[in-house]
Amino acid sequence: MLIGSAPRLYAYTGGKTFDARLPAIVFIHGAQLDHSVWILQSRYLAHHGYAVLALDLPGHGRSEGEALASVEAMADAIAPRLAAATGQPLLLVGHSMGSLISLELARRLGPRVAGVALLGTAFPMKVSDALLTATREAPDAAIEMIDVWSHAPSIAAFNRPLSSPGPGFSIPGQGRALMRHIARRNGAGVLATDFAACNAYAGGLEAAAALRCPALFLLGAGDQMTPPRAARALREACPEATEIVLPGSGHALMSEAAGSVLEALKHFAARVLRVA
Repeated sequence: MLIGSAPRLYAYTGGKTFDARLPAIVFIHGAQLDHSVWILQSRYLAHHGYAVLALDLPGHGRSEGEALASVEAMADAIAPRLAAATGQPLLLVGHSMGSLISLELARRLGPRVAGVALLGTAFPMKVSDALLTATREAPDAAIEMIDVWSHAPSIAAFNRPLSSPGPGFSIPGQGRALMRHIARRNGAGVLATDFAACNAYAGGLEAAAALRCPALFLLGAGDQMTPPRAARALREACPEATEIVLPGSGHALMSEAAGSVLEALKHFAARVLRVA
């Protein structure tokens, strides 16, 4: 479904018609990705008592408009569209860049937000100068680097069973294909815009301290992009935070540890949205 006024945002509703009377779970993807990274978690929760909005960020996937240059601008674009879509309590679930957007959304939406789940997060979310340059000057090479670093070494090297079923299924191959799809559909400049926004974001500790709801940190023990230690300052700034570190998972936890992520979100959603 498309939400809000032009430029409208696309939201996947988990294979069910969106019901604005239900408590809502909003999924926000990371850089150079789209709603499909949440396919297992969003579909399950949509069929178990929640209204689901798995967003494509502005200028990503099926959403209209251009990719926005800052985390704050993305939150400014999303907040009124969420407010118009539902008046129910919200659980915000964000991955990587999406985790920073979730923090800013919680500031803007205030008491409407019942909980925030931050996956693969860090603050500051700095990007190396070499990678930033590659996103601008050699985006195909940058995608290759990002895809390798987004997975725990054992996944990237194909040395252990994959957590998502399917003959011939390749977790790294899936991520690389999605990033290339976004570049074809939305333009080669999306990658540089997203990574520059992560690198420049400075408001994380203030946004975390301003939370008036529980925060869940879901982190990958093998994350090479945002290792668990890089989330410590953000977690300590939150008034109420729980941390779960998933063994064997890297940055792409929604596919590398799909079942564990779903279980953690199920319990957290039941707690903060009070759905049995």
